[in-house]
Amino acid sequence: MLVCNGLAPDGSLVEGFEFDGVTLSYGGLSPVDASVRISRQLPATDDPQWLVPGVFYGENRPETSSRTYPRFARETNVERMESPSWSFRADRCATPAVFARGGGLITSELSPLGQSGVGFGYRDGAPTIWLDFPYREEPLAYDGSDDPAPPDVRTHRWQPGDSVRLEVRETDGNWREHLRPAATLRPAAWVSVEEAAELAAYGLHRWHYKPNPSRLIETRSFDAREERDHMHVSWVSGAPYAYALLRHGRRVGNDEYVAAATYVLEHIAGNLAPAGIFWPQWTVDRGWTWGWHPDHDRAHSRTLADAALYMFRAGFVDAARSNIGVALRAQREDGALPAALHLQTGEPVSWDGTAGMSWIPALVAAGALDAARRAGAYYAQFDTWSGAPEDTDLAPTSEDGYAAVTAFVALEDWENARRAADWTLTFRYSYDVDFAPGTTLGDHEFKSRGADQASPANQHLHDFGLICLPEFFALGEPYRTSVLQHLECFRQFIARFDGDFGAQRGMAAERYLQTDCFGPKGTVQPLSHAWCLGVLLLACEEVIASSGA
Repeated sequence: MLVCNGLAPDGSLVEGFEFDGVTLSYGGLSPVDASVRISRQLPATDDPQWLVPGVFYGENRPETSSRTYPRFARETNVERMESPSWSFRADRCATPAVFARGGGLITSELSPLGQSGVGFGYRDGAPTIWLDFPYREEPLAYDGSDDPAPPDVRTHRWQPGDSVRLEVRETDGNWREHLRPAATLRPAAWVSVEEAAELAAYGLHRWHYKPNPSRLIETRSFDAREERDHMHVSWVSGAPYAYALLRHGRRVGNDEYVAAATYVLEHIAGNLAPAGIFWPQWTVDRGWTWGWHPDHDRAHSRTLADAALYMFRAGFVDAARSNIGVALRAQREDGALPAALHLQTGEPVSWDGTAGMSWIPALVAAGALDAARRAGAYYAQFDTWSGAPEDTDLAPTSEDGYAAVTAFVALEDWENARRAADWTLTFRYSYDVDFAPGTTLGDHEFKSRGADQASPANQHLHDFGLICLPEFFALGEPYRTSVLQHLECFRQFIARFDGDFGAQRGMAAERYLQTDCFGPKGTVQPLSHAWCLGVLLLACEEVIASSGA
């Protein structure tokens, strides 16, 4: 049963509101400033299984995490961003919805009262979920930093007799069914697939390739004056995107692209760490070195495994097999693969999270099928995955979904691949966020449907889901349509000419800010990223190849 409560800014109850499932009315005798909460109490449980798509997943972060962002806990500690009760503005959500064990509520981003909100709380052993009109962000607002921002509470001025219609849907809690996309595509892209491939390849080579030694630098500012002259072997630069440039160059007959890509791949293949694995990163001041972790002897498995997979695809088999051999020696009897390896010895240094599953596609490529299947059986035990990126310290992320889908498709484990794809779609925006005129995204009429939230810790839209476009194709509908929506979305904001949205031709950004996190809503981080261009190029080349063009 739904319960309707008016709330004053301080959270105290305001009498006079009624909701019949469609219409919200105010029958008070005097004007009042209030928000209205439509809530639903669910059966008692020790494990509420919270899900706010793109924003909150169960506990949401391990207690020991080095990153600070909202976490479910039985006691409130605002400084640590811990609470048994959370409320969020709708545009943080990939779908404005909240689910828990036993039920769910879904709404739209906007109502006649302004931007909506979602939330949940745990009281006396029972979960309660709710929708707020307009939104309330409590007990704090998350702005991407480690410091909690004050609560952000919005209200509406109600006059006696006012009534509005609200979109409120109750569900049985089956989020998988409700978060799958409609099997439709809608034009949003600025350029065709072929044009996007041409622009991404040009940008990757023009703005991110440097010789002596050959590398794809990770970032360059939109005005081309500043750069981060680092190259990871995969993830945010390196082998996958050099392979994309190689593939494109061969298709269109561009010898300059082919040569540059080959030089980058040779640079990676020719410089293994003492353990026989890839160094995670090259930097202009240190050469080949460690990655984004304070432990300088640590190499993150997802970074190494993706590099090994794409080095295989590019034909650099010996370097790839060297890495895979180290991973195989470290595999446990239960099938688990390490989350990180020691750069000097190759010994496991962490088993936390599920980053080790990233090795599975490379194992399949190397013909190590028994080891790959044992690993698949181990990681199939998980309902959620975490730890794929180097920089989120076991937060659940969309990148964990990409790793899981890629792994299970490589094994032709279609049941678990679809289960992983459904989980991945919890990060994918099912609607177009409302952007104000005067903002970059608003003035360019950016359509966010199909974009992915990076993670609860990194709340911005990104295009990394294009890395597993072939796997989503292999799964059929509705996953094929979903990844085509993803591609449609990010064929926006690939710079078509110098000055396009302030960038240089062929540049693409990482962060599109759909909510007030890391900066003002509606802005674009003015940095071109090698991986953003690289995954776009990979996806376009795959679509072109699959169409027979």
